[in-house]
Amino acid sequence: MQIIRYNEEIKVTAKKLSVAMGNFDGLHLGHRSIIELARPINPLGKFGVLTFEPHPREFFSPKQESFRLMTQDAKQMTLEKLGLDVLLEVPFTREISELEPSVFIKKVLLEYFKLEHIVIGEDFKFGCQRKGDAQLLKALGNSYGIRVTIAPLIKSNKVEISSTAIREALKNGDPQKASKMLGDWYSIVGTVIEGDKRGRNLGYPTINLELSGLHLPKFGVYSAIVKILTGNHKGSYSSVVSIGERPTYGTNHPNLEAHLFNFSDDIYGEKIAVSLISFQRDEIAFKSSTELILQMNTDSTIAQEVIQKLELL
Repeated sequence: MQIIRYNEEIKVTAKKLSVAMGNFDGLHLGHRSIIELARPINPLGKFGVLTFEPHPREFFSPKQESFRLMTQDAKQMTLEKLGLDVLLEVPFTREISELEPSVFIKKVLLEYFKLEHIVIGEDFKFGCQRKGDAQLLKALGNSYGIRVTIAPLIKSNKVEISSTAIREALKNGDPQKASKMLGDWYSIVGTVIEGDKRGRNLGYPTINLELSGLHLPKFGVYSAIVKILTGNHKGSYSSVVSIGERPTYGTNHPNLEAHLFNFSDDIYGEKIAVSLISFQRDEIAFKSSTELILQMNTDSTIAQEVIQKLELL
């Protein structure tokens, strides 16, 4: 998948692309249906996604609580799996945010990217003060020779599928509900960092991920699948995962710790994807290491039973 970033000083060679345009946080089933509509009927046609980075919401409210369901790196990885030919990224700057809708269409979509077909959701907004909507894009796009398809919102059991609904499910400790909207297990992708190594001393070695810049699911213990994406140990492993602030040890910086069953090698610096399968219990503080170990034994047994029952590996 080729990645092209909007830069007025650099000309692009891509022409007559069919793209889905939006922020696509989480890449849920609604997003995927929009992207699929951009796939050309002609097998030789090129298609992709046009998105904005940073997310406009981050640009206008940089101090707000993190809301992203996935990092940009994770988004790129998922889009590539969907078979995209190209990812078009528009840096969301003050200049871009102040463009009138008609100017954005002509300057960015037509003259720079030379798009032939654009697919958007019916709730799509763009341009200065979000003045542009799907119908305006369709009307103006057609006048410039750009075909515009407006995709209806997708619903599941009569409930609208949205990133907001997925965040709410995760906040409530319901990754299975989130997965039904995502079309896949909710995953946190990141690079393994060095931790305190307490788990190793307790007989439960763990790998650690930092949780910066993401919407955090409910703190507690989960059954999970960890996929190691790089290095010599690539593969999927059943695991038990703790997400939270580790109150037993007085740590208040959120992180993710995963204990992979039958695995104890060091994989610092490797990229992994942690898929949350089932919420097991809330995060609690323990009075002693012995009490913690007994609970970890129980947590591990539950996680193994959940994963075995669902036949995930």
